[in-house]
Amino acid sequence: MKCPTCGEPESKVIDSRSLGEEIRRRRECIRCSARFTTYERLQYRSLYVIKKDGRREEFDREKLFSGIRKACEKRPLPTGTIEKVIKNIESELYSLGKNEITTTTIGNITMNKLADLDHIAYIRFASVYYEFYDIAVLKQAVDTLIASNQGAPLAGQLPLLKSDQLTGSKKRNRRG
Repeated sequence: MKCPTCGEPESKVIDSRSLGEEIRRRRECIRCSARFTTYERLQYRSLYVIKKDGRREEFDREKLFSGIRKACEKRPLPTGTIEKVIKNIESELYSLGKNEITTTTIGNITMNKLADLDHIAYIRFASVYYEFYDIAVLKQAVDTLIASNQGAPLAGQLPLLKSDQLTGSKKRNRRG
């Protein structure tokens, strides 16, 4: 590992910690004494994604990360949550034991993780993944999400709809 400051190829490991499937190593450059952190992660076998049009391409973790990051943008999630979700999805994909996985499989796993993580992120991701073509289909997805959670938001989240909108018992006030 080259030093990011001076490019020296030699460094010494100061601290090493296991982070589940990764190892975090704190290093110090032999030449300039700069300190930096490296992460070691098991490299899985090649996994190919079968696209909707039949094309095959190698699984790209960064594409998945980008889509989830956009869905979770400006959401009150703890630091590292997105990375943890990505690791869980990736582990689940590799645990299937297949060399080729459809985009549908990846999408469904991602949707399940986001539904448990953040309702707004779930709806954002769903709107792109399911290609909602009108507001009625979007409303149906929100209604399904609400029904699956009995209207209760996840811990630390605001509800998707106000309680009177869930029951439909109160009329909305309109200004003329």
